[in-house]
Amino acid sequence: MSRIGKLPIEIPQGVKVSVTDDMITVEGPKGKLEQDYKPEVEIKVEEKEVTVSVKKDTKTAHSYHGLYRSLISNMVVGVSQGYSKSLVINGVGYRAEVNKDILTLNLGYSQPIDYYIEDGITVTAEGNKVTVAGVDKQRVGQVSAEIRSLRPPEPYKGKGIRYDDENIRRKIGKSGIK
Repeated sequence: MSRIGKLPIEIPQGVKVSVTDDMITVEGPKGKLEQDYKPEVEIKVEEKEVTVSVKKDTKTAHSYHGLYRSLISNMVVGVSQGYSKSLVINGVGYRAEVNKDILTLNLGYSQPIDYYIEDGITVTAEGNKVTVAGVDKQRVGQVSAEIRSLRPPEPYKGKGIRYDDENIRRKIGKSGIK
């Protein structure tokens, strides 16, 4: 039995969870999320909590047990509180600005880079800090990873885009003495 899967998920006030034959829907003050699930797992919604259990004692069912419990938990947190990631831009002349649904990044290349922001994701740029926020944890992480991949941090001068909590191991470089 999955240690994560057997834990119940508490439903905060203002969040509504509904389960159909193959779809889980979570609605809250921040938005609405849907997730399909496999028939090997049984999901029960009670008054203040959701429990996930296994129908058959098979290896695939046990692997889905913890997965769907984590996915439902992330959905409940997303529609009630939301998720956000911060990115820091380091470098001389490196900057970011947001116009409607386009993030324009000047990252030392010959042309500025335009990143189109998808629906359901909010991006704000203040100085050298870019914040990506949204309801879906996976989409927030994917968008921030795509923005970071436009200019990953390099170890010599530390220039590039990095996560706010990320540590870059710096290298010394050439010593010039033989």
